[in-house]
Amino acid sequence: MTFTEIIKLLDETRANFVLLLCHHNSDPDAICSAYAFQGLLKKLRPDVTVEIGAGQGISRLSKHLLEYIPITVNMKPNVEKTQVIVLLDTNTIQQLGGLAERVAKSAVPIIVIDHHAAHPETEHIAKLCVTNEEASSTCEIVYNFFKQLNTKPGLNEAKALFLGIAFDTRHFVLANSSTFKTIAELCGIGVNAQEALSMLALPMDFSERVARMKACRRAKLLKIGEWIIAFSHVSAYQASAARALIDLGAHMAAVAGQRNENIEISLRCTREFNAKTGIHLGRDIAKPLGEYLQGMGGGHATAAGVNGTGDIETGLKRCLRLLKEKLSNH
Repeated sequence: MTFTEIIKLLDETRANFVLLLCHHNSDPDAICSAYAFQGLLKKLRPDVTVEIGAGQGISRLSKHLLEYIPITVNMKPNVEKTQVIVLLDTNTIQQLGGLAERVAKSAVPIIVIDHHAAHPETEHIAKLCVTNEEASSTCEIVYNFFKQLNTKPGLNEAKALFLGIAFDTRHFVLANSSTFKTIAELCGIGVNAQEALSMLALPMDFSERVARMKACRRAKLLKIGEWIIAFSHVSAYQASAARALIDLGAHMAAVAGQRNENIEISLRCTREFNAKTGIHLGRDIAKPLGEYLQGMGGGHATAAGVNGTGDIETGLKRCLRLLKEKLSNH
């Protein structure tokens, strides 16, 4: 799928307003890829209004980056006004939170740009799906659009792309050779790597520290074969808590949180666990777990998330069952 096909669709619809939507609690890859994509569209079609929307808010780190890069995010995007909707780093409309129903009812073409595997439901409603699981991030996919057109992003767009890639690769720990080539080219445009990376160093606030420690205190550890699996629960910062358990020595961690009848589960694992077991957390655990909880799940091979209905015990028990099934087939 090339960028030319996206432009062709915009021209066919004669769109003069395009809405770029990011998932709830939008991370730097989502926000920064949307910003760079917005810049590319404006460069090619200057008369088209291109707006970035995030109906369920953006992450604390993303807010911090807005101090350095002039990204404007509309927290109350006008779904009904747009002629084309583009979902970035968002492979299901359920990840849009309160906007999901409005997007589902919309009759306008939907374009998906993501580095996660496309969800079957999303493929059904989308006019175009640009997905590449080999890409480190959605920012890397958007940068390749610039390359396809033999043009370069501006300095702010290059900074945004650098930051999104750095965030999603955990400061390049998960980067591959094509990622490093992209990073080198962005630095060639004028991005100061050390300066940019310092923008991602957000001090951990008190409540996140407490959540991490509570998750460790409540953790239930299981040994399955050679693997240490940790399950825990906290009311907030589930993803951070799951990362903390991995940093402490678990090979795979699942941390759940309950809000009324809704449950959120963050999954993390080491690269060694993924490589040796072949388990892809997004595809093999989060997706079926999300369906079981009458919600949605997905993500990367080593980092994934689930939203659904039910209670913590039910969610984590099902997670363990799915994990055991996959490990027994290994």
